[in-house]
Amino acid sequence: MTTSGFGRLNYPAASPGAYRAMLQVSEYVKGRLGNELVELVSLRASQINGCAFCIDMHTQELRAAGMEERKLYLLSVWREVALYSPRERVALAWTEALTRLTNEGVSDALYEEARSVLGDAELVDLALAVNAINGWNRLSIAFHAAAGHYKAGSLAAKSA
Repeated sequence: MTTSGFGRLNYPAASPGAYRAMLQVSEYVKGRLGNELVELVSLRASQINGCAFCIDMHTQELRAAGMEERKLYLLSVWREVALYSPRERVALAWTEALTRLTNEGVSDALYEEARSVLGDAELVDLALAVNAINGWNRLSIAFHAAAGHYKAGSLAAKSA
């Protein structure tokens, strides 16, 4: 483990241009969809992918944004509770479908539901947000980013 919080490789330092490009996509979708929704779907995808660093990060960001603790605790079983808005529910379903992509792809029923709730532009932006977090998860897992050291807001300070 290096002192930078990265295990195998400090990927932001190794490829700063690619890192900045990924940050730009992430910031773009937050500006379009709202920080809280993007953080919520990022946390859910990170749970599915088993990315400890990203689970820690997005949980802290959501707490800092004032999300109700119960929504954080119950996220993995969101379908079973009435805490999430219709927009959050369809975003979470879309996130799970794209994160667990199968040979069948995304069902027509989910596509139609998501499109009716979000509209075309937000649906594309959400797909990009899910694509981005799945990419971040894979980088963090591959290079052993260390969980437990992230402080809310620290990434925003680095990307400014």
